[in-house]
Amino acid sequence: MRLDRPIGTYLLLWPTLWALWFASAGHPSPRNLLIFTLGVVVMRAAGCVINDYADRHVDGAVARTKNRPLPAGEVTPATALALFFVLLVAALGLVLLTNSLTIKLAFGGAAVAALYPFLKRVTHLPQLGLGVAWAWSTPMAFAAETNALPPALWVVFAAIVFWTIAFDTYYAMVDREDDVEVGIKSTAILFGRYDLLIIGLLQVGVLVLLAIAGGLFDRGALYFVSLAVAAGYFINQYRISRRRDRDACFAAFLNNHRVGMVIFIGLALDYWLLD
Repeated sequence: MRLDRPIGTYLLLWPTLWALWFASAGHPSPRNLLIFTLGVVVMRAAGCVINDYADRHVDGAVARTKNRPLPAGEVTPATALALFFVLLVAALGLVLLTNSLTIKLAFGGAAVAALYPFLKRVTHLPQLGLGVAWAWSTPMAFAAETNALPPALWVVFAAIVFWTIAFDTYYAMVDREDDVEVGIKSTAILFGRYDLLIIGLLQVGVLVLLAIAGGLFDRGALYFVSLAVAAGYFINQYRISRRRDRDACFAAFLNNHRVGMVIFIGLALDYWLLD
């Protein structure tokens, strides 16, 4: 479940909080805030488990993943699947505390999360599948808070998809050489020598879409300042990773925790100060 490595939880938590704040005009119900926060922890854990199950035959050949529990023989594939289903049941228990529209959307989100790890066998765009899984919290947040799906939410959804593809491409660049050898597909391989250029374009897309969302949801200056700070982080990610060193690409990936956090802080303060 990689609970000892919370970076994935953070990267899922921040856009989930963006969605809750947009959906509730800055005042999410304490009940939904707790449900969605716990849901982030549970679903990120479930995603890790099913990802490791899908990769159990190749992780041993990749330097970064060879010591994970399945390739190391510490747990069996059957145990991993059982844990995955236990986590899904826990997630279902949380979503049953919401409303019928959110529950219906949750089944779609669970399906995307379960299918994502297997996409890397058939397409060089598994990061797109991850982006959809990551962004699925957006319609769910609007459903839970408003029992409706206003068109503007899809702008936030698209921004999260773009952001996820960008940061997960940095992550895939760490394993690119090993992935080529074992036959794993990724955007890092697909983009090739244009990887940093395409990541940069995706990041510009993230900022443009979030700026449009700011207009649609009538946000103020503090929110847009947070986007400017996020742009600074994106530029720094390019600066440190331009030689494509593995450690530098991983550092660029990790830096997205700060991107998500600063945007949330700007959004929350903006709503608070304008009330």
